[in-house]
Amino acid sequence: MIFRSRNKAERNIFGLADKGESWLLPDSGDSQVENMILGPERQQTKWASMSSPIDRKRWRLGAFLMLTVFGLLIGRSAYLQVVQGDYYRGIADANRTRVNVIPSHRGIIKDRNGQELAENAPAFRLLVWPKDLPEWPSKLSKVESERQEQIRNAVTAPVSAIAAELGISPANLVEKLVTAEPDEQLLLAEDVSYDHAMAFYAKQSDYPGFMIEFSEKRNYYTSAIPTLSHVLGYTGPVNTEEYKTLKDKGYRRFDSLGKQGFEAWHEDELRGQYGEEVVEVNAQGRALRVVSRREAVDGKDLTLAIDAQLQAYIEVALEERLKTTPTQRAAVVVMNPHNGEILALVSAPGFDANLFANGISTENYQALLNDPNAPLFPRAYAGEYPAGSTIKPVFAAAALANGTITPQTTFLSTGGVMLGNRFFPDWRPGGHGITDVYHAIADSVNTFFYMIGGGNETFPGMGLEKLMTAALSFGYGQKTGVDLPGEADGFLPSKKWKEEAKGEPWYVGDTYNVSIGQGDFLATPLQVARATAVFANGGNLVTPHLVMGDNKPAQSILEPDIVSVVRDAMRETVTNGSARSLQLVPVAVAGKTGTAQWSSTKAPHSWFTGFAPFDDPEIVITVLVEQGGDETAAVPVSRDILEWYFANRSTP
Repeated sequence: MIFRSRNKAERNIFGLADKGESWLLPDSGDSQVENMILGPERQQTKWASMSSPIDRKRWRLGAFLMLTVFGLLIGRSAYLQVVQGDYYRGIADANRTRVNVIPSHRGIIKDRNGQELAENAPAFRLLVWPKDLPEWPSKLSKVESERQEQIRNAVTAPVSAIAAELGISPANLVEKLVTAEPDEQLLLAEDVSYDHAMAFYAKQSDYPGFMIEFSEKRNYYTSAIPTLSHVLGYTGPVNTEEYKTLKDKGYRRFDSLGKQGFEAWHEDELRGQYGEEVVEVNAQGRALRVVSRREAVDGKDLTLAIDAQLQAYIEVALEERLKTTPTQRAAVVVMNPHNGEILALVSAPGFDANLFANGISTENYQALLNDPNAPLFPRAYAGEYPAGSTIKPVFAAAALANGTITPQTTFLSTGGVMLGNRFFPDWRPGGHGITDVYHAIADSVNTFFYMIGGGNETFPGMGLEKLMTAALSFGYGQKTGVDLPGEADGFLPSKKWKEEAKGEPWYVGDTYNVSIGQGDFLATPLQVARATAVFANGGNLVTPHLVMGDNKPAQSILEPDIVSVVRDAMRETVTNGSARSLQLVPVAVAGKTGTAQWSSTKAPHSWFTGFAPFDDPEIVITVLVEQGGDETAAVPVSRDILEWYFANRSTP
């Protein structure tokens, strides 16, 4: 208890004579001492002072303020923990853990004989978690230029050190970090050598934030067989637009995926499933321990029906035969007519897919784009051409099936048909004489097909609608279903289309043109091969495919007796028609030649499509030579291929 004396006399009792000095009495509770010292009057004043209450308004105000502060603190704590708990827990976890991807091995692609067409070569690359770098700025400017300068100043030293350790140039590594997303793993360098990668592993703890990832580079057999590039396609880095849709599937910004061809179509199977490793890191970005790990599931190895040796030979045959022509552009399809397996799919000229897989230079890419022969174009399944006379077996079968003609029906060919003031010619001046369906197919007699297609005053032809219905049933005007992206569907004209597109009505002369595969009717070489297979296998429409054994159910579209008539007619094409040189092949061949007009100033396209052996067909072959003139371009190529195949054919 502390209080001051009233006068000097009172202070002298305790020897405290100095003015203004305080007394300190023991808190003994001895009232006698207090009475002695203070006297009754002073004691009354003291107790009155101690019992005086604080002003009630002040108490209430203080209590209100205290309750308000506590309420705000409790409310904010509840909001952060309950409402935004997951959000801040995620931030906390991100600060203490990192998820490292474990890439899967991409599946190998082989041909039917076990030849590896796409394989993986081991490689190492340098990755970094920017925010795990101890030097990474804790607070970045919102001004982009200042932000970049902050990062550049901070990371130059550690990046230069690790670049020197790995034997690579630091020139663009810093600039990659300058524009990086701090919380996303970044690819800094590829193709780190094995020795440098091993040296890094030994000192990895010295470089927090950095890691060497074991990866793979895709190698293709296309350096030896360039036309396989249109089939296999290639892998390449994910671009910005692709990343938006693939991020949720586990792709990183610098991952690769199938870009074209088989690689793109079968991406999910070939890629497999990436694994992941959750690693705890300290404040300096150093790994402390593995929290969890999920192993990768490797991609599936796939075997193609393609025969690489056959594909290679076709390239050689085309190059040799086309030396004497003004064109180097051609397409060849070789297919099993019974199940649709594709043994060769050639679009010439080709290119080397390794150029793209390893990162093509601007010069090389421009050279491919500017090449007049368009080597990047997969013309075997994406090129659309007038089918020419290769369509005639289809329309003959349709006319037989719907009763428009019988095997005995004949027409007189005198060199062409006059329709009003227009003349529609046969290819042979003076005509082919009396012609039935066998001779019409064997010698490609236009007059016969003008009649069954468009008819005349005395003979009602099928008309456009029935012709197009027949073509559709053979797979024209639609994609074949081959397991490749970018397939074209061809084109089937209609009266409505012509009226809308050209502002003209459909004439009988238009039907004449379509009935011999000219005019607006367009088909791909693969479609022609598929339609030809119907006559080789007894009347079934198969689905072309690349994966060995991936056979789809065939659809029966033609009765055996009709198939037999057309098959025999196609055999006469070789024995007594427009493809006599194919008699040199050691097995019996049946087929159909074609010449497709497409320009008034440039040479027509040259076609041949057929099958062999005639009695028990193993393969269908379709050859297109762009601007090759008449069948004299496509038939010799077909003969070379057939001779090689039956001398060297594989058994799988």
